[in-house]
Amino acid sequence: MDYKLELVIVPVSDIDRAKAFYLDKMGFQLDVDHSAGEDFRIVQLTPTGSACSITLMRNQMEPGTLRGLHLVVEDLEAAHKELVARGVEAGEPFHFGPAGQTAGLHPERESYGSFLQITDPDGNVWLVQEVTNRTPRG
Repeated sequence: MDYKLELVIVPVSDIDRAKAFYLDKMGFQLDVDHSAGEDFRIVQLTPTGSACSITLMRNQMEPGTLRGLHLVVEDLEAAHKELVARGVEAGEPFHFGPAGQTAGLHPERESYGSFLQITDPDGNVWLVQEVTNRTPRG
């Protein structure tokens, strides 16, 4: 049995502001923008190349409470440059070493080893992780 994650709810306070952020700054694709009355609106977007989408919703959870979703890229440096060029306030790359979280890319650019953090306008926190080889470790 395959279990495929296809949709994650992202709690936001202002759907139009969040939609603009994910479309214009993150480069996601718009799948659905549907309203059913004044108090119910769903905006679904998908990151380029992803099989999983997000849905922006109000009143589902407290805006800004989502933490730790990972966007996976093959080149973290290129992703960082692209995000910054789009106006995203992307943190600097980091990795985990013997002393814990350490500034900079993983020294060997190990797959799953380098990250950067971004925060959307509501305070939802995402990690962008470099994955170059999907062979299981260990």
